[in-house]
Amino acid sequence: MTAVGLEAPAVQSAGRHARLGRWGIRAIALAYLSVMLIVPLAVILRDGLRAGLGGLWQAITVPAAWHALGLTFWTAAVMAGINAVMGTMTAYVLVRYAFPGRRLLNAVVDLPLAIPTLVTGVMLVVLYGPQGAAGGWLEREAGWRIIFAPPGIILALLFVTYPFVVRAVQPVLAGLDHEQEEAAETLGADAWTIFRRVTLPALVLPVTSGTLLSFARAIGEFGAIVIVAGNIPLRSQTAAVYVLGQVESENRLGASAVSIVMLSVAFGLVLLVDGLQRGSRPAVRE
Repeated sequence: MTAVGLEAPAVQSAGRHARLGRWGIRAIALAYLSVMLIVPLAVILRDGLRAGLGGLWQAITVPAAWHALGLTFWTAAVMAGINAVMGTMTAYVLVRYAFPGRRLLNAVVDLPLAIPTLVTGVMLVVLYGPQGAAGGWLEREAGWRIIFAPPGIILALLFVTYPFVVRAVQPVLAGLDHEQEEAAETLGADAWTIFRRVTLPALVLPVTSGTLLSFARAIGEFGAIVIVAGNIPLRSQTAAVYVLGQVESENRLGASAVSIVMLSVAFGLVLLVDGLQRGSRPAVRE
């Protein structure tokens, strides 16, 4: 038998093993994805829709549930607007300016992703609570109640979602070509005009993506909110805290219905961000 004839079965066997290996990796990954994400989502959808769309609507239009959803969405929207501005500003400072402690500050930006959100709530209560220095002074002098009120919710969401816009904008800003900015400066444009007309257009997509992701993340925040909001129905109870209350009351339909609304909004935002990012990528020719 020739050497070619001996090598052919070996090559075929290696090809079969490679195909089996690829399919095995796919099967494991898809099975893990199904167990961790798809099955739980399917279960909550089935549970929330077991009374039909009419039952779902009735469950989310209960005054306490409707108020909790409204409070969640408008506080998340305020937070997202502030985050868009301050996150972009932070990224600009970290990329464009050199100063002592910049590396430490850059590391601190990711701290909200690492610490438990319950700790975030405790920190805010200590600082802005009625007995705290800042909180007591604001309530006494200005009549502003921070903790157990919407401002406390917004502060907690700002802390928890702070890295999203910063980390979305930072790599894009670092990769920008400075030639256009230098050309604009040569033509007599001031710093604000250069930023507004040259730099900012390139940052619209990352700022939008980071803002939308921070909004989606804020919708489901629980740990920090349950500490700073006080869980007061029709006043400071957010949707996530409302869901916990319904679970404890054994009202599965109410908990599942509100959960479906939160999941739908968050998933829609994630899909929107993915679509924006795909649309910004250059087409790849085959």
